[in-house]
Amino acid sequence: MKQMIVHCTQHMTRMALLENGRLVEYAAERDQQQGLVGSYYKGRVINVLPGMQAAFVDIGQKKNAFLYVDDVLHPHLEKQSQIKPSIETLLQPGQEIVVQVRKEPHGGKGARVTTHYTLPGRWMVYMPFAEYVGVSKKIGREAERNRLKAIGERLRRKEEGLIMRTVSEDEPPEAVEGDLAFLRAQWENITRRALSAEAPALLHQDLSIVQRFIRDAFNPQRDELVIDSPAAVQEAEDFLNDMSPEGYKPVGLYEGPDSIFTAYHIQEQLHRSFSRKITLEGGATLIWDQTEALTVIDVNTAQYTGGISLEDTVTCTNLLAAEEIGRLIRLRDTGGIIIVDFIDMEEESNRRLVTDKLESITLLDRTKTHILGWTRLGLLEMTRKKARHDSAGFAPGLCPCCGGTGKSGSWLD
Repeated sequence: MKQMIVHCTQHMTRMALLENGRLVEYAAERDQQQGLVGSYYKGRVINVLPGMQAAFVDIGQKKNAFLYVDDVLHPHLEKQSQIKPSIETLLQPGQEIVVQVRKEPHGGKGARVTTHYTLPGRWMVYMPFAEYVGVSKKIGREAERNRLKAIGERLRRKEEGLIMRTVSEDEPPEAVEGDLAFLRAQWENITRRALSAEAPALLHQDLSIVQRFIRDAFNPQRDELVIDSPAAVQEAEDFLNDMSPEGYKPVGLYEGPDSIFTAYHIQEQLHRSFSRKITLEGGATLIWDQTEALTVIDVNTAQYTGGISLEDTVTCTNLLAAEEIGRLIRLRDTGGIIIVDFIDMEEESNRRLVTDKLESITLLDRTKTHILGWTRLGLLEMTRKKARHDSAGFAPGLCPCCGGTGKSGSWLD
């Protein structure tokens, strides 16, 4: 059973997702951060850079947004020219354009935006100009894939595109059609506002953190939602009523003496899961290091001695580590390049077992993950897409004394 636990304070909302009591997802959102990724803006092109095949667009944020040429071309690859045109032929300084934020600002960089518009609903993702129907790869039954594709082709209009989400599996056509009608109305509202708004202007804000998780990871009839704020409970129930008019489990209001995260043993799991050193069952450890370019995870046997031989011990350790790494990548919302230094194994079949274990865990993750394989040095390479930086809001910042090195003093002092 899933439990969605929400802790609300004056300036922040924190959300934890538990599966059978174990923490699998966590996110925090300050009030001023709400709804940046996925939101629509009417922006103004400030400058066009042919050498970068990109443009900078003023959307009213501190930094101008970055718009790459691929995000201006037609969203359907077959509709694009075989020779990529120069960005100068597509955009000019001063031009007003509707864009959607696909990646939030980070450091000195502005937001990444696109004209490949998407509106996610409960059962589908609506794309007003994509001209195709797709079905989630996580739906394995071919007959069901064909059924959903046929429903999508019947419902979509000429230019529209639809992607049938995993949760749409076995859903009746009426539910899918209702979702599409709601998303069409949203898009029409965005285009109507764009006609009258003066750039830069916000046209449509994405859902709050609680609403997003209800939409994407919550089963209203089966899962449990508990919140410690009466106002947030009412907001969640209003959203659930719109999303699931056929019925949902009541939202629980937590009124206990301790923090809701303490009562549900979330705080202790957070401290353990976000540490640099994580101890696994049996004594093996993971060392988790974050750099500007990538994340490096080192697997050590430490005190783990199980197994009938060295190869068996190493393989068992790596399998335990692979399962925990898959969970922690999702929980910590780790993105970009990820390198895992598993303990060396002699047999290729054992390396395959470890890869299969990691792949099976990452399939539970709603964020797309690619496992690229083993390098010549025996390192496992993988990548994970990420749109919201530091969304976990729990990872510690750099120490002002050592700058994150863990060492005090310097011969340069």
